[in-house]
Amino acid sequence: MNRRKFLSLTGGGIIVAATATVGTIASRSPAAALAPWDQAGVVYDEPRKRALSYAILAPNPHNRQPWMVDLSQPDTVILTVDTNRLLPHTDPFSRQITIGLGCFLEVMTMAAAEDGYAVDLQIFPEGSDAAALDGRPVAIATFRADPNIAKDPLFQHVMDRRSNKEPYDTSRTVDPAVVAQIATAAIHGTRVDGSVAGDSIATLRKLTTEALSIEIDTPHTFKESVDLFRIGKAEIEANPDGIDFSGPMFETLGAFGLMTREATLDTDSMMFEQGKVAVLENTETAMGHLWQTTTGNTRADQIAAGRDWVRLNLAATSLGVAMQPLSQALQEYPEMDDHYARIHDMLARNGETVQMLCRLGYGIAVNRSPRWPLEAKLI
Repeated sequence: MNRRKFLSLTGGGIIVAATATVGTIASRSPAAALAPWDQAGVVYDEPRKRALSYAILAPNPHNRQPWMVDLSQPDTVILTVDTNRLLPHTDPFSRQITIGLGCFLEVMTMAAAEDGYAVDLQIFPEGSDAAALDGRPVAIATFRADPNIAKDPLFQHVMDRRSNKEPYDTSRTVDPAVVAQIATAAIHGTRVDGSVAGDSIATLRKLTTEALSIEIDTPHTFKESVDLFRIGKAEIEANPDGIDFSGPMFETLGAFGLMTREATLDTDSMMFEQGKVAVLENTETAMGHLWQTTTGNTRADQIAAGRDWVRLNLAATSLGVAMQPLSQALQEYPEMDDHYARIHDMLARNGETVQMLCRLGYGIAVNRSPRWPLEAKLI
């Protein structure tokens, strides 16, 4: 035994001999799925495509990347949503998907300004349905040259922005002044607040942990996530969206059949048990929370929330603070009704809608998330 090297996986007693084959498997990286990060602003000369090459890196729910763009009209981007990429169980009214589309538009606008272009946006110009997204345009964006347009200083952090889903360092506190500074990044009319007080942290840790447990323990909502698992390089490169599991541990687990969607869905399996423990550890290591509200809940409000949300994420990045959305308590399906009401009683004012909630802290550096190339998103 002491003449061999072994790899221990998941803390559950699974041991795989670290042979040359295992080493090769463990070192695989989904390079093609990460290529859009390296291509942003580099491979395109046309101003709209240059801006869009950054926009496709925007945060979005479950990394569904639901955007589609039509460039058939000069100087114009027509943004629509791919209705096959919605989340009907956890996001039945596509509120969170719409927020992700707002993130896309904000990054696109910021990127255009870098090249001296202003972007005029018409949001849902043909109207919208509060209950469901459809094929009508989400936005029509008109690009016009403007040599005097100001560049947004937050744009320099687009390539480093992450949603950090790792446990945070509970020995490092977040300064209230840092939270206040992050909040100033919102410029599109949403209200942003937060707290790093001990009682608030404890209350929101408990509530967000409970809400996450509800999502996991509700079969149809958990299956929606598990169906989007991409385990290992081959799956990630075949579908560079959804919830990716890459890196040495997951590459090896997937290759040896130790991590499968079937095992993850089996509530009696070790994979289910340990996976739940791992994700709940995240909520329990929150060192502060930030939330965002709007006075209304129209599609336009949701777009504005997305535009401000990515700005908050970029501002946190600039200050070295990690953020992870904790949207479970904001989800609008029956099993979550009680926690939805409780989070609104706690955080909303005068009938506001809480659009986003996240944990704050200091965590390890995390890798970029996979993306479809821009060409896959052009109509």
